[in-house]
Amino acid sequence: MEDFSSSDEDYYYSSDRDSLDGFENDESDSQWVTSRSPTTKVITKESLLAAQREDLRRVMDMLSIREHHARTLLIHYRWDVEKLLAVLVENGKSYLFASAGVSVVEGEHTGTSVLSLSSTSMCEICIEELPVDKMTKMECGHGFCNDCWTEHFVVKINEGQSRRIRCMAHKCNAVCDESVVRNLVSKRHPDLAEKFDRFLLESYIEDNRMVKWCPSTPHCGNAIRVEDDEFCEVECSCGLQFCFSCLSEAHSPCSCMMWELWTKKCRDESETVNWITVHTKPCPQCHKPVEKNGGCNLVSCICGQAFCWLCGGATGRDHTWSTIAGHSCGRYKEDQAKKTERAKRDLYRYMHYLNRYKAHTDSFKLESKLKETILEKISISEERESILRDFSWVTNGLNRLFRSRRVLSYSYPFAFYMFGEEIFVDEMTNKEREIKQHLFEDQQQQLEANVEKLSKILEEPFDQYSDDKVTEMRMQIINLTVITDTLCKKMYECIENDLLGSLQCNTHNIAPYKSKGIEKASELAVCWNSKPSTTEKCVTSDSSTSGKRDRPFGFGSSEDSGCPSQRRPKKETYGGVFFDISMPAEVLHRN
Repeated sequence: MEDFSSSDEDYYYSSDRDSLDGFENDESDSQWVTSRSPTTKVITKESLLAAQREDLRRVMDMLSIREHHARTLLIHYRWDVEKLLAVLVENGKSYLFASAGVSVVEGEHTGTSVLSLSSTSMCEICIEELPVDKMTKMECGHGFCNDCWTEHFVVKINEGQSRRIRCMAHKCNAVCDESVVRNLVSKRHPDLAEKFDRFLLESYIEDNRMVKWCPSTPHCGNAIRVEDDEFCEVECSCGLQFCFSCLSEAHSPCSCMMWELWTKKCRDESETVNWITVHTKPCPQCHKPVEKNGGCNLVSCICGQAFCWLCGGATGRDHTWSTIAGHSCGRYKEDQAKKTERAKRDLYRYMHYLNRYKAHTDSFKLESKLKETILEKISISEERESILRDFSWVTNGLNRLFRSRRVLSYSYPFAFYMFGEEIFVDEMTNKEREIKQHLFEDQQQQLEANVEKLSKILEEPFDQYSDDKVTEMRMQIINLTVITDTLCKKMYECIENDLLGSLQCNTHNIAPYKSKGIEKASELAVCWNSKPSTTEKCVTSDSSTSGKRDRPFGFGSSEDSGCPSQRRPKKETYGGVFFDISMPAEVLHRN
C-alpha cells in the first residue's frame, strides 16, 4: 500500500498551526450544522396527522377550499405543494381542479338527498324509483341511490382505490366527498370505513415521494420526510441508516442501480456458474460438469462416458500419450476459446473488486470495536497528571476513520460497474474509460493509504506514552482527519463531475458526501391549538411529562391532550375513529 502513496511529509500540513486551523474549521462546521434545523424529520404515529395537516392548511388557506378538496388535490399531485402551485400559476384554478377531479360548488353541500321537487326519484344504476331520502347527490351533480353508492364505495375500498373514489356516472372525473363515503359505508361495514380512513391518513406517506417508511425489521413504525433532495442517506430515530431513494442500506458513492446489481451478484450463484464455466467441461452424455484432476486429456465421467478435454467431444477409451484413437481436435475454434477466456477475465476482475470490498467491510467491523478500547485509554489518560486534558481529537479521528472506511469500501462496487461493460459499455470509448479509471484509482489509492495510516495510529497505546509522544500523535491524527475528509470530498467531486456528470444519459444519482456523516432525522414537532385564534403549541413527539405524553388531535383521549373535547376543531379525527398506525398498511393487513 505504501507503493502508491507519497512520503508522510507530502500528506501532512507544513506546520502544526495549519493543522489546528483545519481542525478548528472542522469543529466550527460541526457547530454550524448542529445549530441549524435538520433537513430530515421522523414522522411517528403521533405526528403523522400533524404532518398531513401542515400541507392541508397551506392549500386550504391559499385556495379557500374545504379539507377534502385540499386532500384530493394533494393526493393527485403526490403531496407536492410546490408542483401544485406551479400548475395553479401556469394553468389557472379551473384546470387545477378539473385535472384532479375536484368539483367546487358554492353554497351547495354534498350528500344532500334533495334531488327534485317530487317525493321520489329514479336511480340510473339500478333503475328503481326510490324516495329522495334514499338518494344522494355529489358535488358534480350526479345522484344515485344510497345502496348503489355504498356498493360502489365498498368495491373501490377493497380494490385499494379508496384514496380517489370517482363518481359512478359515465365519463365523470369527479372524486367523491370523503365524508359521504365514510357516512354511507360505516352504516353497513364499519370495518371498511376504518380502513378507508386509514388509507386517507397514510396517503401522506404512500403517495408522497418525499416521505417513506423506515425499512427497519422489525418495523419501528416511523416514516422519514426529507426536505430538499430524495437522493440522500438518512438515519431514523431507531438507529437504522439507509438510502432514502431505494430503501436499502446506505451505499454511496454507489448509485442505487449499481448497488442493486452488486448485491444480486454477490447473493446469487452467478459467480459459481462462472467458476464452473472456467474450470469444468460438460459431459457430452449426461451434461454434468466434470473437473479434470490429472494431466491426460482423455477424461471419464462418472456416467462412464469418455470424452476429450480439449474439445469436449465423445471418444472411445483407446489412447496413447499423444493421441486418442479415432479422434482429432487440433483445429482451432475461435468462438469457444474467446468464450472461455472472457469468462476467466470476468471472474478474476470480479474477485479483485469483491476481495477489496470485503476487506474494507471487515476492517470497518473490526474497527468498530476500537471505540470501547479508545474510551478506556482516554479514561486512563485523564486520570494521570498530564498536560493534555482534552482528548476529543481521538474520538474525532475515530469517527473520521469510520466514515472514510465506509466510503472506501463502497467505492469498489462503484468502480466495478463504472469501468466495466455491464452498464456504460456504449457511453465511453476504451481510451476514455482507461483515462477515467486511472483518475479515479489515483484518488482511491490516496484515500486508502491515509485511511490505513489513521487506523494504525489510532490503535497505538497512547495511554502509555509520554506527553511529548502524545502531542506528536495528536498532531498526526488531526492532520490525517482533515486529509481523509478532503480526499473523500475530492473523490465525490470526481464521481459527480468527471465520471457520472460527463455521461450523455445519466440516470445514476448518488447521495452527496457529508463530512459529519449521515444526518440523523429529528422528531417532527406536533402542533395544535385549542382555538383557531390562539397561539399554537408545539412539542416533539418524543416529549413526555411526569405522567402523560402530549398527543396531537385524533390520537388518545381529551385528557391526554390537555384540551377539552368541546373546544377542539370539529374534524380532528377521521370519522371519530382512532388509529394505531405503528406499521404500514400492507404489514398490518398481512398480519
